[in-house]
Amino acid sequence: MAPKNPARDNREARERLRLYQARQGLHDRQRRRRVRDNLVGAGALVLVAALATGSQLAFAGSQGNGSADASATATPTPSASATAANTGDVPSKEIAKGATWTGSLTLNKSIDLGIELDGAKAPQAASVEISLIKEQFYNGTTCHRLADSDGLKFLQCGSANGDGTGDAGFEYGPLENVPSDGVYDEGTIAIARSTSPYSQSTQFFIVYGDTTLDGSTGGYTVVGKVTSGLSELESKIAAKGISSPGDDGTGEPEVATTITSATIAQEK
Repeated sequence: MAPKNPARDNREARERLRLYQARQGLHDRQRRRRVRDNLVGAGALVLVAALATGSQLAFAGSQGNGSADASATATPTPSASATAANTGDVPSKEIAKGATWTGSLTLNKSIDLGIELDGAKAPQAASVEISLIKEQFYNGTTCHRLADSDGLKFLQCGSANGDGTGDAGFEYGPLENVPSDGVYDEGTIAIARSTSPYSQSTQFFIVYGDTTLDGSTGGYTVVGKVTSGLSELESKIAAKGISSPGDDGTGEPEVATTITSATIAQEK
């Protein structure tokens, strides 16, 4: 039997620990990506046969009452006890100061949207958006998902990886300022999420035409509104259609869309 070498044994133990932590980190990133891949983006989805063939999202259109349902997904819904808490370094909800914040969001260098964030009705979400805008997180990110069917019109933006995945290292809740009737008026800016109310992160969607979404899963935080420029978004992006729509009828805009700049400041 070879003599013991404490120094070598310690090195090997540290290496095993490092590899274990790396595997755990990879597993966690993969889990978070699967959840982010399942973003319902405005929740206008129902569970249909496509789910059984591996599709994570499925849209069955408007129901008899004009609303649409948020689907279950291929990823099991985490338990409430495991998800009813913020994760990561979430910006303080005090940033918004209960005030109205105004600014701009520029798409493709030429489409200028005036925006307004409601720090009173959605203090946590507004604070997160204010922080991300000030840190220039959104600059250069894409708007990866467009919906253009009757009663379902939105453009989803803010994915860190540009494809509906990635975040800023945090997820947060709770839901705030959710429409009680499931109607998201034209101009609404709301926060996208996956199954948990505490899975909000960096993605948001802009409603460019009145949209009704199923509220049975909790709905979506309305953080603010577009105050100008919406007609340009519709004519220059939405009206050009969707490139290769998925099973749920949504997909990448035919016109590649990038957030080229964003500003925000407290209204005086």
